[in-house]
Amino acid sequence: MQIITRSNRPDLDEEAAEAFRERWPEFIFHDDVSKRHLERVRRWFGRFDVMALDDDGKVMAGGWGVPIAWDGTVGDLPDGYDGALVRAVEGHEAGRKPTALSFMAAAVGAAHDRRGLAGAVLGELKRRAYAEGLSHVVAPLRPTWKHRYPTVPMAEYATWARPDGLSIDPWIRTHQRMGAVVLGPARRSMVIAGTVAEWEQWTDMLFPATRDYVVPDALNLVHIDVEQDRGVYVEENLWVRH
Repeated sequence: MQIITRSNRPDLDEEAAEAFRERWPEFIFHDDVSKRHLERVRRWFGRFDVMALDDDGKVMAGGWGVPIAWDGTVGDLPDGYDGALVRAVEGHEAGRKPTALSFMAAAVGAAHDRRGLAGAVLGELKRRAYAEGLSHVVAPLRPTWKHRYPTVPMAEYATWARPDGLSIDPWIRTHQRMGAVVLGPARRSMVIAGTVAEWEQWTDMLFPATRDYVVPDALNLVHIDVEQDRGVYVEENLWVRH
């Protein structure tokens, strides 16, 4: 296995994108904050965007993060995924010195599950963060199984544990095994809005009435307002610190 910086192999962008897309629902890719900030993230923070390649040079996994200014307290954490993106970009533009790396996403191709690749990618990002002198590593996790319990608050879900004391959630467990501790919910981690027709397209569902809906792969309920022709999804994630 070889871990490389994604910016060094732009020819693999499409292959890497496929690995990420197969792990997330379509609506996740319609976050306006991401659309406004990701180009600058790629331009300035490419050293924190890595891929794991097999012996044939094929993409098996990838992950990325952004450096942010954080004072180490729970109260100073960003709102979540969107907030970390904004803080990283605006902080860089303002010349603020970052103190932490926030993992933003990691994905493993379905054909390469259960090989420890997510941990390897995150470990490489963690190594790079400390090599740059950053003091903290945090992450607004999107727990793998939370979509099965969309009405359960994240604060409660985060306490559900197996007999061995580790979380019932596979993604939280991955981070716990790397030494991470739970800090608390990121209650407005992502906000995704669209028309009713867009939400129907993104989810392959129909929304005939105004109400909150359970949507496949959504961690929380999606509010659809038919009269206003608007659907809004506020995703709650979970902050952990490594």
